[in-house]
Amino acid sequence: MKPIKKIVIAGGGTSGWLAASILSHQFSREQLEIELVESEQIGTIGVGESTIPPFVGLINNLGINEKDFIKSVHGTFKVGIEFPDWSNKGDSYFHPFGSLGIKFGVHEFYQAWLKAKYEGNDSELQSFSPCNVMAKSNKFFPPQQAKNSPLSGASYALHVDASLVAKYLNQYCNDKGVVRTEGKIVHVQNHEDGRISSLKLDSGKEITGDFFIDCTGFSALLIEKNMGIEYEDWLDYLPCDKAVAVQTKCSGEALPYTVSTARDHGWSWRIPLQHRVGNGYVYSSKHCSDEEAKKQLLEFIDGEPITEPVVIPFKAGIRKSIWNKNCLSLGLSSGFIEPLEATAIHLVQRSIDLFLKYYPDQECEPTHIEEYNRRMRMDYEEIRDFIVLHYCLTNREDTEFWKHCKTMDIPQGLKERIELFKSHGNLREGIDELFRAPSWQSVFEGMNVRPQKYCPRVNNLDSEMINKVLNEAKESIQKVVDQLPTHQEFLDKNCKAN
Repeated sequence: MKPIKKIVIAGGGTSGWLAASILSHQFSREQLEIELVESEQIGTIGVGESTIPPFVGLINNLGINEKDFIKSVHGTFKVGIEFPDWSNKGDSYFHPFGSLGIKFGVHEFYQAWLKAKYEGNDSELQSFSPCNVMAKSNKFFPPQQAKNSPLSGASYALHVDASLVAKYLNQYCNDKGVVRTEGKIVHVQNHEDGRISSLKLDSGKEITGDFFIDCTGFSALLIEKNMGIEYEDWLDYLPCDKAVAVQTKCSGEALPYTVSTARDHGWSWRIPLQHRVGNGYVYSSKHCSDEEAKKQLLEFIDGEPITEPVVIPFKAGIRKSIWNKNCLSLGLSSGFIEPLEATAIHLVQRSIDLFLKYYPDQECEPTHIEEYNRRMRMDYEEIRDFIVLHYCLTNREDTEFWKHCKTMDIPQGLKERIELFKSHGNLREGIDELFRAPSWQSVFEGMNVRPQKYCPRVNNLDSEMINKVLNEAKESIQKVVDQLPTHQEFLDKNCKAN
């Protein structure tokens, strides 16, 4: 075997430093040399400020103290996402993290609840989500500290300042021996077989390595400009292609969830941090100009702006080969699915985790590369379809954008998932998927899509017993949540920003 002795990461930001953190945690500096090249002249987009629960697991797996991390990145807790105006104007629903419901023996909770609904029970699906009840009450408490209680099935993620995350991970990597080199990449040198051999910087310095990770964003200097690997555009399925972002001063207490509000030509985000609020408007340039998007964003934000609005163009899609020869693309250089469900950082984490599963030697066997690319495409397509679900189920026809979303073509696999659910509430679940049954059920119910029938097997359950269990479960969750500290109180006591 010819073990990889040095990995070069081209580009910093969240993707680059997250990759360096995971790799430096997995390998000692004697086993693997890691060098990260970034240029302060180029900078990073740094908009991604919302995460999903696996990110919290990663922080803990890296041996990072969670409370210290939250303080340093001015973070807040996130138990889900609120979606106002997506199905119809005036409607709102919540996509919670963690469990939804309780067990009914061998029967699914959702099917038992569905039977009860069709027989007149007035309970809402989200009444059985600890995270939703916490969000509605503006409460928070870590579920791992509430074992054997109705909170134990809850989960949470974080809102973070992306630039502070990169800074924190930079220090983490420095302590583990990762070398940071300042410089702009001006040339990529290849071996005769097409593998990358070195990067030449504007200073004239040459950085050699055995394996290279492309974290150069949409420019994709290594994977596309050097290796020629094309990008597959998903604009037909995901119509938004631009975002305008602005930061504002805090107004009121920080909420423990993200708010994603449907707008005339797309949707807006509101992400509360301890020191400010991140705001943005994701829109379709076919239906809305940049100036109009800026104007609308400034009209519906809360709080005083502290930055100028910045327009960020993007292209939803995936690199046709995320890994090619001795180059792995990460973050925006590998693909991008718009930020509606905050999956960008997760896909970086997932990409590195899977890379470690198929970790090569210097030969970079094609069989490993092919399997890696197949698995990553499955992940991207699963997330893509879940995002498209939010758009295609809309009942809105008040603008051309929403008319388009309601009638646009959608991936065949998603069509089949929707039809399967509409019949008896069944879900097609793949292997190791990110979004499980509670997520799909929450969006379907929130978008007013309820199955025509429930599973006939549930008729084995006594209706009176179902109603009794549902009422007790709902009351039990609410009773526990009522005793919790508010989100702001928990932050101030445990994780107040430095």
